[in-house]
Amino acid sequence: MRKLQNTLYITTQGSYLHKERETLVVEQERKKVAQLPVHSIGHIFCFGNVLVSPFLLGFCGENNVNLAFFTENGRFLGRLQGRQSGNVLLRRAQYRVSEQNPVPIARNIIAAKIQASKRVLQRQIRNYGENAAIQSAVDALNISLRQLKGATELDVVRGIEGDAAARYFGVFGQLLSEKSGFSFDGRNRRPPRDGVNALLSFVYSILGKDISGALQGVGLDPQVGFLHADRPGRDSLAQDILEEFRAWWADRLVLSLINRGQIKPQDFVTEASGAVSLKADARKLLFQALQAKKQEKIVHPFLGEEVEIGLLPYIQAMLLARHLRGDLAEYPPFLMR
Repeated sequence: MRKLQNTLYITTQGSYLHKERETLVVEQERKKVAQLPVHSIGHIFCFGNVLVSPFLLGFCGENNVNLAFFTENGRFLGRLQGRQSGNVLLRRAQYRVSEQNPVPIARNIIAAKIQASKRVLQRQIRNYGENAAIQSAVDALNISLRQLKGATELDVVRGIEGDAAARYFGVFGQLLSEKSGFSFDGRNRRPPRDGVNALLSFVYSILGKDISGALQGVGLDPQVGFLHADRPGRDSLAQDILEEFRAWWADRLVLSLINRGQIKPQDFVTEASGAVSLKADARKLLFQALQAKKQEKIVHPFLGEEVEIGLLPYIQAMLLARHLRGDLAEYPPFLMR
């Protein structure tokens, strides 16, 4: 269990939540582990096997407490909505900003993405010494960041992001250990045609689903974004928020698995179409590594509180909702210092 500002995250399996006078009580194995003033809570996120008493359900519905349910792995299941809800106002704000003024949010997200990408490259230089190609890419990303500050049109933001991604992935192969047996000649997808791209696409897909569920959990529409254009079947807002986590979370995890020899070239199969995918055992290992990563703790750069990495999509969704409601002057994207 973790309370961050007015949001309660229940992740311990078998937890039981109920209302006791003016407090919310959390029990585990029939023992009271937390008791909080019920009116200080605006959101409750329940992951996996978490029970909620009917009386507390009724209280949440009547008092507009957002109660959302997810699988243990973070897939959105549903949320309780009372007779009157701010959800419609939140979504109206989301649609209005998406249509009329998406640039500030898109610009903040891409600034965080480029900064995170730059730090992945700088970490390589710090650990393994000077590399002219990588340093050149770092310099190019710094230029992109300066250009981004003056961007006032969405297509300009997208263009800067595309250029920065090309420079980053242009040297990504040099971050791979020579002993790993992997090579990387650039980003390709739909389908991925080599092991590194298969890993990247797979992790991006998993995180994207987590983010989509988190957005639904706070009442946002995951299909209407600020950076990515609307497209049938695509959760554009989830793809927006994913940009913040690509380099810092997904890319670093893939590099770690490859460079430590946990994933090997023989862990992939090439289909007749040329598509490359993970074998079952390697996929299981990847899931285990991702779950272990989610349990690690960091100090959130905006909240200043210690949180599990796995809760980051839910925290960012909440921060975005607060910005759209007018509680925050701007959206604070995730960016580790």
